[in-house]
Amino acid sequence: MKKQSPETDNFFERVYEIARQIPYGNVTSYGAIAKALGAARSARMVGWAMNASHNLDDVPAHRVVNRNGLLSGKHHFDGTNLMQQLLENEGVKVVDNQIVDFEKFFWNPIVDL
Repeated sequence: MKKQSPETDNFFERVYEIARQIPYGNVTSYGAIAKALGAARSARMVGWAMNASHNLDDVPAHRVVNRNGLLSGKHHFDGTNLMQQLLENEGVKVVDNQIVDFEKFFWNPIVDL
């Protein structure tokens, strides 16, 4: 992973500010967070921020998935199915690492903030 710079730290904190607002039982995508930050082409950097957030108890990284509702970051969680279990505990159904009825659970930070 790249060494973080002050600009990266600031971007990551802005990502975390949005992630903290994702409502319980909802999910959003890396790209939606990037667009909300005015950095539409930075979805991958949002992913890096989510990966770096695992020591922050107040950032619900499990609620951030790829644009198709796939649990693409699940390998960054401790335990085999922890990301899925956290989502299912909030009422989000997951089958084969994919959120069922993704549109129903999708929270769009551009619209909802």
